[in-house]
Amino acid sequence: MSKLAKAMSKFRLAVIQLQVTSVKADNLSRARRLVKEAADQGSKVVLLPEFFNSPYGPSFFSAYAERIPGESTQMLSDAAKEHKVYLVGGSIPEEDGGKLYNSCPVFGPDGDMILKHRKIHLFDIDVPGKIRFQESESLSPGNSLSMFETPFCKVGVGICYDMRFAELAQLYARKGCQLLVYPGAFNLTTGPAHWELLQRGRAVDNQVYVATASPARDETASYVAWGHSSVVNPWGEVVSKAGAEEAVIYADIGEWNSGWRGSAHCSHQCWSAEITPVPWRLAASCGLWIMQ
Repeated sequence: MSKLAKAMSKFRLAVIQLQVTSVKADNLSRARRLVKEAADQGSKVVLLPEFFNSPYGPSFFSAYAERIPGESTQMLSDAAKEHKVYLVGGSIPEEDGGKLYNSCPVFGPDGDMILKHRKIHLFDIDVPGKIRFQESESLSPGNSLSMFETPFCKVGVGICYDMRFAELAQLYARKGCQLLVYPGAFNLTTGPAHWELLQRGRAVDNQVYVATASPARDETASYVAWGHSSVVNPWGEVVSKAGAEEAVIYADIGEWNSGWRGSAHCSHQCWSAEITPVPWRLAASCGLWIMQ
């Protein structure tokens, strides 16, 4: 059984729901301006949406792809350093070794890149009469957990479809994460059905905070994002939520501490000695070859 995480320190989290256009320079400029706005409001951790620098769709991935470091990550580094924030850089299409990845770079207040999470579970869906989308036709999956420490709490990173897999969140919680962040771009079919449901489920299952950042809705785009970026507390309550338009939402994190895991007794029961084989199964289901 893993030990309970240490108590969180209070801090302000900002989630940026960015209006993404086909002009990369405009996306980067607006994102940087909104990071400043978030920092001016006292935010210490700032979250951007999935593909914040690019329209979402297979036809755009290769055209907007960058190596890391590159133009977009340089902006993220500069913004994090200038405003002294932990900046979770949503995601960008990354080119590496002839392959494309959906990658989330995270930067610390010193401007250094802390980690790079590559989306593990690619968005392959076919809902007859509504939507068909196959990320795997153009993107390659990642295969590793991505966590970082802050003075306030430990944070686990996923991207969009990663949120559907409870096992990934369980692995993060077991490793002491108290906040899970998911840049994501659910659509007008999956959004109203599952967006809030999954966030609240991951939060309650693991007694962690969950934050999601969506692009703002653009009805003229080929892929229309649902919006409604949110923050959910460990009790499953939505404590902050955007509408469909561009916005920055805030949540003061840390009103709960390590006591919530103990009081609900979930951590003691879910990871008992009687189910020690489970982590192997969890890792395999997430495509992760790790020993717990």
